[in-house]
Amino acid sequence: MSMKNIPVCSLSDLRDGQMKEVIFEGEGKVLLHRLGDNVHATSAFCTHYGAPLAKGVLTADGRVVCPWHGACFNVCTGDIEDAPAPAAIHSFKTRVKDGKVFVTADPSQTLKSSMARTPTILADIPSTGRGLVIVGGGGGTLHAIESLREHGYTGNITVLSKETHAPIDRPKLSKALITDPSKLEWRTAADLKIKCGTTLRFGVTVTSIDTSSKQVVIDGGKESVTYDKLILAMGGTPRRLPIDGADLENVYTFRGIEDSKKVDAAAQEGKRMVVIGSSFITMELVVAVAKRKLASIDVIGTKEFPFEPVLGKEVGKGLKKYHESQGVKFHMQSKVEKIVASESDPSKATGVVVDGQTIPADFVVMGVGVVPATGFLGQSGFQLEKDGGIKVDEYLQVMGQTDVYAIGDVAWYPHQRTGESRRIEHWNVAGNHGRAVGKTIAGQPQPFVKVPIFWSAQGQQLRYCGFGAGYDDVILNGDPGEMKFIAYYVKGGQVVAVASMQNDPVVSKASELLRLGLMPSADEVRAGKNLLDIDIASSASRA
Repeated sequence: MSMKNIPVCSLSDLRDGQMKEVIFEGEGKVLLHRLGDNVHATSAFCTHYGAPLAKGVLTADGRVVCPWHGACFNVCTGDIEDAPAPAAIHSFKTRVKDGKVFVTADPSQTLKSSMARTPTILADIPSTGRGLVIVGGGGGTLHAIESLREHGYTGNITVLSKETHAPIDRPKLSKALITDPSKLEWRTAADLKIKCGTTLRFGVTVTSIDTSSKQVVIDGGKESVTYDKLILAMGGTPRRLPIDGADLENVYTFRGIEDSKKVDAAAQEGKRMVVIGSSFITMELVVAVAKRKLASIDVIGTKEFPFEPVLGKEVGKGLKKYHESQGVKFHMQSKVEKIVASESDPSKATGVVVDGQTIPADFVVMGVGVVPATGFLGQSGFQLEKDGGIKVDEYLQVMGQTDVYAIGDVAWYPHQRTGESRRIEHWNVAGNHGRAVGKTIAGQPQPFVKVPIFWSAQGQQLRYCGFGAGYDDVILNGDPGEMKFIAYYVKGGQVVAVASMQNDPVVSKASELLRLGLMPSADEVRAGKNLLDIDIASSASRA
């Protein structure tokens, strides 16, 4: 390591509450953050997808939020505050002398190629003992493992997963139809085993849990694994409509690598694709295959516009206009009656019957939601909600159980402000659940208070944050038809969620305003209040 101490700017160029990206040693970049009289320096790029953090949001309590996907870092230490950040950023020493800001850093760590640093593992990793068992191998599991070790958990960690690979960047499946898990793994199995002391059991099915003896039963009783603490992180199972033809060979649901392989192989030039469902996963797949010169892409939805339940009619109408410009044909406010099999090959679908008419298809993608993958828990003494979810408290501990936690798609958890329980199928929610529960189990109880954030590739990048379920009004600035807008979702006069396109970092700022309880009222937004003008970073904002 070759450390250098050099001046990077004048202190007068950096006002309280401001971030500034500066050049370090000609090629590298460092991000300065001024909080009151203190100047901090970190890496300049997010470790998730490389966004410039200078275009993000700084808060007075020492957080910098990525402008794209809500990843968040501590400006004093570089540590991860929020998912989907897969790794911490570097933190550099600073001092002010003669009106200049000096930074001490290894120049190699200021390059974008080395923006991430290895997590600080505080635990001495053991080799024996029951320890912790995690059921499921998704993003929540990855963040739980790293949070456990970062916060000093010293027990064994065993992961039991149906999947045959380490946790992957699952959103890229629908956004890019990647079929090789090695290109999506955030950490290799070797890294998780060696650096985090994790035992990974791939390709196994948990069939029951005996909470009295603290045992997880695998493959119908062939084996059991004992635990001191248990995290349930099974995720969701895609639904299939209860209609004729739903189980034909070329009718696909979409969740994992094998699904991506099937759709990728089917979506070839000249083929006819029919999509049942008009929400995020299916419409991302439409974007992913739209340039492949398919003969036709037909989308069937029950609402008037795609995305309508979450984003509202006006935003849905604008996004529909974009997709139509790409050749997509919509059949909205429609009901699928059945899927028709081929006369020559009864195992294959050749069409989808909608409102009495048959839409020809070479393959069908059914995107009609998921159900929590909790079927085995009903026989294990767990009380499940109507949808199969598991109710947890603010620490994500399963109600009525000791030493058992649930995270991600399976968890009904209480909203930080209202106390109302919700189950939210967001990638970031699962990751942040994992980080919170890891800290709790490591002995630093961490109630879950994060604001959900998600994103979607729809011609432009759609950003969304908040709890928009049950909104009663939408305030719209801009034109969704031009793919440039901000939508504020209102409930009881309060803004409860915000969506945007081509207006970064509005959603990142909104997530922090919601977290801090500083979101303007609906009337203030209608009167022209700009979220980006609200000071949450300077000393004055703390007064």
